[in-house]
Amino acid sequence: MCLAVPGKVLSIEARPDGLSYSRVDFGGTIKEACVSYVPDLRVGDFVLVHAGFALDTVDPEEAQKTLELLTQMDALAEQAEKDRP
Repeated sequence: MCLAVPGKVLSIEARPDGLSYSRVDFGGTIKEACVSYVPDLRVGDFVLVHAGFALDTVDPEEAQKTLELLTQMDALAEQAEKDRP
């Protein structure tokens, strides 16, 4: 199973090897991702990232909904862990 997570592009940097990388905000967690597969990307866009690679852009509202659902899932998992005997 694969999971691509939406994130907001904070910066874009072209590297000497010809690849482009971005700092991406995943709801407060900032990671680096290769964005070379999304050539028209701009700072402020939302991208779907899988295994450190941005695969495509995504609508900001859909990205926010997905991030909220992931946050809710995390909270439910934490509560289930606390409730476990």
